[in-house]
Amino acid sequence: MKELRGAGVALITPFKEDGSLDVEALRKVVAFNIEGNIDYLVVLGTTAESVTLSKAEKLLVMRTVEEANAGVLPLVIGIGGNNTAALVEELQSADLSAYDAILSVSPYYNRPTQEGVYQHFAALSQASPLPIILYNVPGRTGSNMLPETVVRLAKKFDNIVAVKEACGDMTQVQELISKRPEGFLVLSGDDITALPTIVAGGDGVISVIGQGLPEEFSKMVHEGLNGNTEVAYSYHYKMQEGMKLIFEEGNPAGIKVIFEYLGLAHPFVRLPLIVASDALKHRIVSFMESMIRIPA
Repeated sequence: MKELRGAGVALITPFKEDGSLDVEALRKVVAFNIEGNIDYLVVLGTTAESVTLSKAEKLLVMRTVEEANAGVLPLVIGIGGNNTAALVEELQSADLSAYDAILSVSPYYNRPTQEGVYQHFAALSQASPLPIILYNVPGRTGSNMLPETVVRLAKKFDNIVAVKEACGDMTQVQELISKRPEGFLVLSGDDITALPTIVAGGDGVISVIGQGLPEEFSKMVHEGLNGNTEVAYSYHYKMQEGMKLIFEEGNPAGIKVIFEYLGLAHPFVRLPLIVASDALKHRIVSFMESMIRIPA
C-alpha cells in the first residue's frame, strides 16, 4: 500500500482542563499536519490515550478527524487490544468507511506465545474489512512479536500489509526487512529509529513527534526515502533531542507540551498519566525555540 509509505503520525487526543475532549484543538492539530506535508494520519492509536476514552468519545474523535481531514490524507484507525473476540466483533460492526487501514497492537499483558500472537492476528485478518498494520511494541505489551511471526502472517494473509516496528532493536528491524515478502511495508514505530529504518530499506514511520514538527519531520522522511541520506540526517540531528525529551515522562505528556508551545492544544492528559513536570516542560520549550532558530 503506497499510501502508507512515508511520514504517518499517531494523533493525540486533546483535552480541556476539566478532562473533556477538546474538539476544536483536535481540528487544529489535523489542519496543522495537513499543512505540514504529513502523508497520513493515525486515529485512536496508543498516543491518543485511547484506553481512557469511552466508546462515545472514540466515536467523537473519529468523526472530528474525518470532518477536519475532509478526505485530504489517508486515515488509519487504531483497533487493538488483548481480547481477540471483542476485537473481531468491533471490526465486524464498526463503520470504518472513512478509513484506509487498521493499526492493531500485539496483545498486551496476556503475553501470548508467538503462536498465540499469530492466531490472534489470523482471527483479526479474517474479520477485518480493511488492510491491517501490525504493531509490535514490546516495551508496552510485555512480549516481542518476532520477525518470523510477522513474515508468517504477511505471507498467509493478503490483507496484512505492514508492520509498525517499535522493538528498538535495529538488528531485528534489518532481519524483518530482509525476510519480508514483496510489497509488505516495514514502518518504524520509534521516532529515533525512523531514519535508520528507512536507510536500511524500510518504508517510513508512524511518528509521535512528527505531528508537532510536521514540516521538518516529513522532510526528513521524504529525503531519506529518496536516497538523500545526508540531507535527511541533518533534519534527524536537529530533532534528535526532542525525540528523546518527549518520551522522558511518558507518552503523550511530552508531545502535548509541544502543542501547548505551538498554541494548538492544552497539555492535559488523563490519569493514570500526569502532565509533564515543569523541568521537562522547560527543556522541551528550549528545544522548540532552538528549532525555530535553525533554518530549514
